Amino acid sequence: MTPERELLEGAYRDFNARRLDSVLALMHPDVVWPNGMEGGFVHGHEGVRDYWTRQWAVLDPRVEPVDISHDERGRWVVKVHQVVHDREGKLLVDQFVRHAYQIRDSLIARMDIE
Repeated sequence: MTPERELLEGAYRDFNARRLDSVLALMHPDVVWPNGMEGGFVHGHEGVRDYWTRQWAVLDPRVEPVDISHDERGRWVVKVHQVVHDREGKLLVDQFVRHAYQIRDSLIARMDIE
């Protein structure tokens, strides 16, 4: 298994377990992360921490990697099964999406939702 694949699988595992500090440790300090709730991007560890804290207060998202590949643009692309419930357990989303990552210095530098 490549170091990039291990990095990404670990990030999903820690995200689903809500181990915020563990996921942030896998990100570059200047990470650029998509704000899937409100649009745009958040920046840096504190931006991601604030975004996920707000997200997890109202939603229970889970993302399971199905396929990880390296594309022609040098990105790591992860097909994920995304299931989102509200805090009362009502299913809101059940779909497959693609996350495209840029990795720099062995850390996640950017993620885009495709």
